[in-house]
Amino acid sequence: MITRVRSAVSSIIGGIMASGSSAHENHPDLPLRFPYSRPDFLALSPDEVECSADHISRPILILKEMKLPWAAGYAEVINAGKSALNEDQACCEVVELRKRPADPSSPSYTPTRRRSSLPSADVLECIDSTEVKEQNFHYWALFDGHGGSGAAVFAAKFLHLHIEEQLQEVLEILQNPSLQPPTCLGEENPIHQLHPSAGCSQRGLSRAASLRGAAGAPGSPNTMAPRFFMEKKIKQESLVVGAIENAFKEMDAHIARERMVYSISGGCTALVVVYLLGKLYVANAGDSRALIIRGGEIIPMSSSFTPESERQRLQFLAHLQPSLLGNDFTHLEFPRRVTKKELGKRMLYRDFTMNGWAYKTVQEEDLKFPLIYGEGKKVRQQLDTSQLTETTARSFMTVDVKIYNLSQFEHGADDVMILATDGLWDVLSNQEVAEAVSGFLGNCDPDDQHRYTMAAQDLVMKARGVLRDRGWRIAGDRLGSGDDISVFIIPLMHGIKQPPPS
Repeated sequence: MITRVRSAVSSIIGGIMASGSSAHENHPDLPLRFPYSRPDFLALSPDEVECSADHISRPILILKEMKLPWAAGYAEVINAGKSALNEDQACCEVVELRKRPADPSSPSYTPTRRRSSLPSADVLECIDSTEVKEQNFHYWALFDGHGGSGAAVFAAKFLHLHIEEQLQEVLEILQNPSLQPPTCLGEENPIHQLHPSAGCSQRGLSRAASLRGAAGAPGSPNTMAPRFFMEKKIKQESLVVGAIENAFKEMDAHIARERMVYSISGGCTALVVVYLLGKLYVANAGDSRALIIRGGEIIPMSSSFTPESERQRLQFLAHLQPSLLGNDFTHLEFPRRVTKKELGKRMLYRDFTMNGWAYKTVQEEDLKFPLIYGEGKKVRQQLDTSQLTETTARSFMTVDVKIYNLSQFEHGADDVMILATDGLWDVLSNQEVAEAVSGFLGNCDPDDQHRYTMAAQDLVMKARGVLRDRGWRIAGDRLGSGDDISVFIIPLMHGIKQPPPS
């Protein structure tokens, strides 16, 4: 039934998950693609990984030493028993872009990985000295797994490589800030080919010359096809956004292919930050969240995709094209599954026109499985069948990207970007998070580069709380987060210190 839910939804939203049901099923008889692990940059031993999975003490893991780009801070903690393992994953890389070594359309093409979470002599020796460095981007990412850690582990290892591959195609354009992206690769922008004298000479052609088919005259063999210069002007930053969006789609397809031969459990959300040429690109698919604190101001940098936010859109599409649902599903939503004994009774429901609820008489067609089922995390548990997201309403390939131009603002030591999985946001608001981080950093030495890791640790502790008789409790005796929590705190002032675009 769950597979049929996914198939119906993918039909409604244009077949974006039409890779086949077998791609979403976890086969226990297949070998694991990757074993369970914690983020590489934590450098944990097997014993430390095992100890980190203690659901009773819930130790908070932090960086052993400052070694992330921009002196970024990181902390994480496992859930209180929701799942056996920590299903969050994180990745932080510096990826070097070079010209494409091969045809990217070739099935055998594999992007060349140059990664350096800890730039060091050892890493530099691994890079061929004969290759010329072209450009790099800085990358931070959080993945929140559901139904298993496999997809999150896989995405943490490969998504930045897909972004690298997509950016390589537009690298030469991005490195020329004055160049407007050409409509077609391989040809110059026709607008840039126009010269003031060209228009005059064309207008100066006599009627007789035109009739004789003079070179350049309308209809002559040497005349280019007429062009209409009403094309959209595409900004270079739009190429980066498009590259990230396509990378998400490729990541989704990559997991689908791998699932044919490997066991990759669950799905996951993704929250990604890419720094390139002076700008931060924040891409989100799921309910993790990013925000910037600048001079005490809170700037949201992501939009959460949740089952509730997608409900009306899906129900409206199902209402417009009911045939896509087949005979198995109804576009109406009920608080729970309708049973035969409720036929003729009046039951709470809502459709795409409603934010509230009303009563209707239950009919035979209402016995079909609802496309939208329950609310909040209950929907997530019922519909978690796509490769890389927590709801079939959104696949990993549907991503929201926001841009922040670092060069437009002055940033101090306490101006940061915070990335966190939903375990944090379930119990703390944007305002509470901003106050906690700003208050902590305000009491730290501005020159202490460990301050951001300590701030991340403090934030995770505030969301986890303290174990008491009535469970994990936070300030105000509120219930603490029982979910996995992962947090990056990225100081924005370090972005200004990066080499300027060439």
